[in-house]
Amino acid sequence: MTDTTDTAAQTPPILTADAERIAAQVLGHDVGTDPFVAAVRATRMPMIITNPRLPDNPVVFANDAFCRLSGYTREEILGRNCRFLQGPETDPATVATIRDAVRQVQSLEIDVRNHRKDGELFWNRLLLAPVYDTEGVLAYFFASQVDVTIERDKMRGLETSNASLMAELTDRLRLQKEQERELSFTLRAARFGTWTLDIVSHQLIASETCKEIFGRPIDQPFTYEDRLQAIHPDDREKSASEARRCIAEGTDYDVVYRIRRPDGEVRWIASRGQPFYNAKGEALRIAGVSTDITEHQRNEVMRAGLVELGDVFRDIDEPDDIAFAAARIIGSTLEASRAGFGEIDLSAETVTIVRDWSAPQVAPLAGTFALRSYGSYIDDLKRGEEVCVEDARTDPRTGTTAAALESLDARAIINMPVMENGALVAMLYIGSASARRWRADEVVFIREVAERTRIATQRRRSERALSTLAASLEQQVAARTSELQTAEDALRQSQKMEAVGQLTGGVAHDFNNLLTVIRSATDLLKRPDLSPERRERYIDAISDTADRAAKLTGQLLAFARRQALQPEVIDVGQSLRVISDMLGTLTGSRIVISIDLPETPCFTSVDPSQLDTALVNMAVNARDAMDGAGRIDITVRSTGRIPMVRSHPAVEGRYVAISMSDSGSGIEPDALERIFEPFFTTKMVGQGTGLGLSQVFGFAKQSGGDITVESEVGRGTVFTLYLPQVDQAAPAEVDAAGEGLADGHGTCVLVVEDNAEVGTFTTQSLAELGYSTVWAADAQEALAELAADATRFDIVFSDVMMPGMNGIELGKAIRESYPTLPVVLTSGYSSVLAQDGTHGFELLHKPYSVEQLSRILSRAAGCGLIASGDAVNRP
Repeated sequence: MTDTTDTAAQTPPILTADAERIAAQVLGHDVGTDPFVAAVRATRMPMIITNPRLPDNPVVFANDAFCRLSGYTREEILGRNCRFLQGPETDPATVATIRDAVRQVQSLEIDVRNHRKDGELFWNRLLLAPVYDTEGVLAYFFASQVDVTIERDKMRGLETSNASLMAELTDRLRLQKEQERELSFTLRAARFGTWTLDIVSHQLIASETCKEIFGRPIDQPFTYEDRLQAIHPDDREKSASEARRCIAEGTDYDVVYRIRRPDGEVRWIASRGQPFYNAKGEALRIAGVSTDITEHQRNEVMRAGLVELGDVFRDIDEPDDIAFAAARIIGSTLEASRAGFGEIDLSAETVTIVRDWSAPQVAPLAGTFALRSYGSYIDDLKRGEEVCVEDARTDPRTGTTAAALESLDARAIINMPVMENGALVAMLYIGSASARRWRADEVVFIREVAERTRIATQRRRSERALSTLAASLEQQVAARTSELQTAEDALRQSQKMEAVGQLTGGVAHDFNNLLTVIRSATDLLKRPDLSPERRERYIDAISDTADRAAKLTGQLLAFARRQALQPEVIDVGQSLRVISDMLGTLTGSRIVISIDLPETPCFTSVDPSQLDTALVNMAVNARDAMDGAGRIDITVRSTGRIPMVRSHPAVEGRYVAISMSDSGSGIEPDALERIFEPFFTTKMVGQGTGLGLSQVFGFAKQSGGDITVESEVGRGTVFTLYLPQVDQAAPAEVDAAGEGLADGHGTCVLVVEDNAEVGTFTTQSLAELGYSTVWAADAQEALAELAADATRFDIVFSDVMMPGMNGIELGKAIRESYPTLPVVLTSGYSSVLAQDGTHGFELLHKPYSVEQLSRILSRAAGCGLIASGDAVNRP
């Protein structure tokens, strides 16, 4: 309750009898059994009664339920106005509404915020009603009260939820409208035309964009029949078949087709849609979108054309075939009437066409045509400008010659100039039988194909010319290489011969000395009073002198051989020891040669004879620089690098350095850089060929090394030859044959020798050793002896160099006819042996001693290796 003060209640009213009865009952003065009073007292609904006839409309009755609701005792409640339940949280407007109802004596239901005794707030739903007596006089106000705090909290939560839902719904509706606007804008911006097709009535609803795609006015209807008529005749069945499939399967409608717009332009359209059905599963409509994909489709077609053009360039060899294939690709890609390439004669202003590509029912072109007869665009072509004519009838360049162009199915044309060095040499042309708007991408495509084709045909022509030139050059190179090889062989031989020539004087001197010893020893051996000791000494002198002569002869023959480099692992120090005597002979007695070798051998892999030749040439060069008198120091060492030489950087590695220094006059600086050039020499005419040091340089380079030179005028020169150092080779087999003379024990030897003196001496020597011999003067005579009775012979001993059949040929014939008969060959020098080797036969070099002869014959007769050709050459 609230404040119920009323002016009518300021003076005590006159009570009727009925009012007094009610007061007695309500106030408990009457303890009768009035059911209403009993119900009010017993009910659990909080109830109070106020007396408006008393001042301030006090509470005159409160049941127990109200006491529990308010927290006050009945004594604290009775006699007080209901405002005692109000507090700071009570709404003044609600209080005013209650007062108005009391003043106007009206019933009222209202929720008011009250306070309990402990200060707790609660919502109190007040149901106020006036009570009249039987005479219609206001007696009391009856008020029932209900705690609706929980209900109000729930209601407030529902109100909040409803408000949230309404706000969310509002936001969603707003967002949906925005999305619809965005979708509409996106569809328009992306050129997506929306449409809906009623399957039963065939009614078509199309958006403005859809109409624009098909080239239709947006303010006019666009029917299903209009759409069918717009589709290209070749694609109509494809579109209809896709629609039937979509409805039957219930899947998306998806098709690409061409349309022809009212202005005649052909465009590519992609359509996608979805079918919709009723509850019975009956198809109602298809809704979807259509978009213009012409640009994409054209780009794909032109891209495919360029890919095919690349295949053409790769697979076709003839330049004219390449040009024709390119024209075909352009014409078919752009759906033109014809396309081709033509060569232009600027002076005559004509174009010559060998063949061009043309569409079906269009005759191809061939021949020479005067360009002025078809328009004035030749002037544009001369400037390197492309010519695009959309309609020959209206273009000012072709207006008067349109009929001539149309006779060639070329009412619309593109002529693309092909320029070389700023001059027009050819053109690529495309023609369309009807007027046509050439798009920019089509012009770019034609220009690209023209440029690529020009490059490809020029490349192919260049390749053919190069191929022809290469074939000719190969023949020339082969011939030149053969000439160079021959010249190189001749040069190498010349270098060797020069070295041999340098040796000639010294060797002749040495041979004369050797012959003097032999001649003197033989004269002394003829004296009858010679003692055995002197006889033995003279015989030894003759033997030693013969060995020295054989050694000199062998060295000369090694220099004279004509052969390619045959590298083998050798000890450089040992090679120097072997040729040291020859170097002394070569340089003369007035030059002192000193050789300094390391304690550890230095091995390299080179051709031994070429190394000997190089050392001889270096020694000769040193001798000439000293005028035949002075000193030569030769040093061999291992080194880890080749120093920087002739602008080449230093090279790290394992090398053997052979240094040869002289005390000569030195080399002038201006000649120092040229001394290794072939035929360059500072000597007088007739004193040198200039090939010696070039041989040394070539040998060093070919062997993987180099040569350096240091010189000071007046103080001498140092040449250092660098050769790759290698590990020691596996040791060769050692001849285990016994020393001394071997007894023949009657072994029969067939001696084949064309020189009578050598033949006689050999047979006599073998007889002295106990051999039985038969002498044949040549190979034919030897074969005759064998044919007569081969079993009497145990071995054949033959010279190699003989007139007619040589010794190797004889050995092969014997091996074939008498495979068990051993053959031993002998030779002082043979070009056949130098070129082809011994072919598996034992070889005894001339001059040989009786001991060497007896050992090799004994060994050959004692084993069967010789006859089978398995023996190794033991020189």
